[in-house]
Amino acid sequence: MLICNPDHTPLQILDEKLAADPARVVLRPFHLAWQSNVSEPSRAAQLVGDILAMDEEEAEAQLGLVWKDFSERHWQIGRIFDERFAEVAEDLALDPAGVSPVKRRLIGAYFCHEYSYAAAALMNPSVVPHPDQSGLAPDQQRFIMSMRAVGEGHISSVAFREGIIGENGDFMLWPQSGPAMAAVADDRHQLGAADRVTVHRQPDSAISNSVLFPMTEAQRGGIEDLRLVPFVHDDGRREYIGTYTAYSGQAIGSELLRTTDFSRFSLEPLRGRAARHKGMALFPRKVGGRYLMIARQDGKNVTIIASDSLTDWDDEGQILMRPAFAWELVQMGNCGSPIECDEGWILLTHGVGAMRKYSLGAALLDRDDPTKLIARTECPILSAAESDREGYVPNVVYTCGAMRVGGDLFIPYGISDSAIGFATTPIERLLASMS
Repeated sequence: MLICNPDHTPLQILDEKLAADPARVVLRPFHLAWQSNVSEPSRAAQLVGDILAMDEEEAEAQLGLVWKDFSERHWQIGRIFDERFAEVAEDLALDPAGVSPVKRRLIGAYFCHEYSYAAAALMNPSVVPHPDQSGLAPDQQRFIMSMRAVGEGHISSVAFREGIIGENGDFMLWPQSGPAMAAVADDRHQLGAADRVTVHRQPDSAISNSVLFPMTEAQRGGIEDLRLVPFVHDDGRREYIGTYTAYSGQAIGSELLRTTDFSRFSLEPLRGRAARHKGMALFPRKVGGRYLMIARQDGKNVTIIASDSLTDWDDEGQILMRPAFAWELVQMGNCGSPIECDEGWILLTHGVGAMRKYSLGAALLDRDDPTKLIARTECPILSAAESDREGYVPNVVYTCGAMRVGGDLFIPYGISDSAIGFATTPIERLLASMS
């Protein structure tokens, strides 16, 4: 009979933790869509009319109050108000030439609001090497970590943090040196007309201060659990690709994020039967001439699927791992993209056991044929315990992706859907814990 000791783990748990922070806010468009009588002007038009009816002195005073309250909380607030006014004017067929500069900005302010994007939870991180590795010591590596941030209305967005990690878990996160800013669509008219959209970071906004919000109807309820991986194409090009779950408020679907520099992002739905499910994780290169994903097609077992296209996944795949131990009997799933090493592909997994308690495990897949399972951990490498049990969703530990740093793995992980912790382990030690 196998009895696991929760204190025996190959991981080194680091002291640093990130928690939800209601003080991190962004400016977002404020929409007035409801109206009681279709024969009357829309509420938006009525509001604009009320502002235009103000005398200039009152408008200046009102804008001054806005400036006093919010200008130090946001970068380039005047430019954002100007851009928001331009959108409102276009939507209402308003001639900007007839509106004073003060009232333009005041209208923009009335059609914006602050949104605390991580007030409720911060969780489910993934991590990849930073595009810029200049100026580092030989044993250091710069990284970008993505995080699922949950705010008002339980809407999930994607936030980022940059940092540096060295040997033995010596790492630091770069400080968030200024206000957060939401990424914006390259063309807002594209949002209602196409499934695929491109968005870009605001000018002068660092990666660590940028947030990707839902943009399309399919994403309306949230962008969840981004699994980033540095993907190397056949011609040697490197592209950062992430799979995530788009939630409309009623239905889910898998989508793909693509970027080369974390300045501009493409967001596109995946097609095919496999895309109906959550938790897909892309291999970092083709294997055997095909794209591969780890998935959970039946909601319980770990599956591997293949495709000739990055965006079309019609393969129901084959089962790679079934729950075998007490801590994973409810269901299993991946914890991010497989990580290549000399011995094969390391796949981090999660299992759900009694009392819906989540634990992390690991497996080793054959390097040339990843459908072959070589070994797996019989006991969890990390379980919710002590203070890590408490949070928005108790008894959960979860990660959406780790990163190789020399001979180690660096693993950020979510704690009870409320915070993020960090761990490292020598790859050799992790492999030794498998059988």
